[in-house]
Amino acid sequence: MASTESLTIGLAQTRQTDDMETNTAAIFRFVEQAARAGVQVLCFPETQTVGYRVDITAADAPVPVQQLQDVHGRLAQRCGELGMACVLGTEIPLPSDPTGGKPYNSALAISERGDLLGTHHKTRLTPLDAVAYSPGSSFETFELFGVTVGVVICYEGFRFAETTEECVRQGAQLVFHPQNNTTRPNDWKLPVHHALITTRAAENTIWFASCNASLEPHQNCASMVVAPNGTVHAQSSLKQEELVVAEIDLSQATRAMFLGDMETAAEMLFAETVKRDEFASALDAPRRNPR
Repeated sequence: MASTESLTIGLAQTRQTDDMETNTAAIFRFVEQAARAGVQVLCFPETQTVGYRVDITAADAPVPVQQLQDVHGRLAQRCGELGMACVLGTEIPLPSDPTGGKPYNSALAISERGDLLGTHHKTRLTPLDAVAYSPGSSFETFELFGVTVGVVICYEGFRFAETTEECVRQGAQLVFHPQNNTTRPNDWKLPVHHALITTRAAENTIWFASCNASLEPHQNCASMVVAPNGTVHAQSSLKQEELVVAEIDLSQATRAMFLGDMETAAEMLFAETVKRDEFASALDAPRRNPR
């Protein structure tokens, strides 16, 4: 469980281009805006530093190794100065071929002290992802403000429930979901994507915070903060830059559905409509093992 019950998070729905200098300027502009709004943990979209390869940046563009190190370091320093943690959508060079190989599509976790805690590399790749990126192979959680936080990136979080589940297995009460969805005319995906985001929260009884880029003319998903009962707590407009700010109550993130905790799950499932004595006899039955 978290050492704090309240956390203010922000989703930076930024524009994204194929110019790293422009993208970097947007990152630092939103960091300052978030600091003024009292945000403690700020999340950026997938691949915000360089731009999503294939659709926004050329798939085979050289990996800007030195520039990435510089931006990551500068952002970490600024986070430490502000006392703000950050989850940054970026890319990480492939160790075997830093400039020419397919990089990892990654999320960098920075603590409120300005420490570079580590990265998560996207593990499940779409066919377009696979043209430009190398897959990761593991899931990591990070401690931000005493809260265990997980990260899943775009497709792997939308379409593979076990990815979020693995973060929750590691103790996550909050999972961030950087995404870049999408410049293509697939607007029919809007209700599908929104349903999948709310499901990830509800099926695990956690907070799920999904941050998309501001994309025109097609943006196939809003940026959303979803409560552990599956209701939308905060949501962006489409196709415009916006900082979504939400104060979340971590005591609600019981992980009850994940753990198979029948008594705790009952409060979320039934609220005041079902009294404990109606199902008390079931509480003595053997509890199933967590997933």
